[in-house]
Amino acid sequence: QVQLVESGGGLVQAGGSLSVSCAVSGRMFSLYSMGWFRQAPGLDREFVGGISASGTNTKYADSGKGRFTISRDNGKSTLYLQMSNLKPEDTAVYYCAASAALSYYYSGSMPDEYELWGQGTQVAVSS
Repeated sequence: QVQLVESGGGLVQAGGSLSVSCAVSGRMFSLYSMGWFRQAPGLDREFVGGISASGTNTKYADSGKGRFTISRDNGKSTLYLQMSNLKPEDTAVYYCAASAALSYYYSGSMPDEYELWGQGTQVAVSS
């Protein structure tokens, strides 16, 4: 069974930077489209960013454009999200997601486009 394990969350001051990672078990990572989502208390899970299986196409939610960078290392079967200039409103549990069904050159922005999910890692930004 494929497992996605996030790590790297924590507490950071506003304006600071933080990187979170998602390690994916198995041998199919290079074929997965990957995404990051987040969920704050009382709110719906929202899209943060996505990267195609090819690694050539990325997309971001408007909230993170210019501040967040998503990348992948197929050799390490790991997905990354680098976050800078963090704001208190970025506080949430961050989840990585994987899909083997999406096009090789496409990444989805909707939760139901992904069939595999991690357990999440907490990111807290203090003001």
